Amino acid sequence: MRHNKKFNPLGRTASHRQAMLSNMANSLIEHKRIITTLAKAKALKVYAEPLITTAIKNCESVHARRIVFQKLQNRNSVVELFGPISEKVGDRPGGYLRILKIGRRQGDDAMMCLIEFVDFNEDRVKQDKKSSAAGKTRRTRRSRKKSADAPETQAQESEESKSEAAE
Repeated sequence: MRHNKKFNPLGRTASHRQAMLSNMANSLIEHKRIITTLAKAKALKVYAEPLITTAIKNCESVHARRIVFQKLQNRNSVVELFGPISEKVGDRPGGYLRILKIGRRQGDDAMMCLIEFVDFNEDRVKQDKKSSAAGKTRRTRRSRKKSADAPETQAQESEESKSEAAE
């Protein structure tokens, strides 16, 4: 049974799970998006978002860099995280990563997904800006009452047809 278990062990020992999540976080920071299974992506999101929050809130602190380095064990990832990533996502209150489902893997039918930084997908950022600009003109989902307008339009059409016939 899984009572009071706070994380998904992913079928691995604790040391293997920590190493895997660290490597996945390094790859995510380096490439800004990776393709993995849904379970691993959810575990990675829980693992990486506190590191990003630490990088944003304590960007000048050497202690914060050491804490993040303790988890990632990669100097280039720490530099990248405290540099361009913290500048780009610094104004967000949270939710730095996005998980997009992309279908099932052919070999074992595992649910695959793309996990990426929210502000680093330029195409989606442009789409969001366009949709927010277009969203200002709201349209109703229901059609207007045509039954009340219908007798008037029928009367106008019949008068027009009569005048055409008379001419």
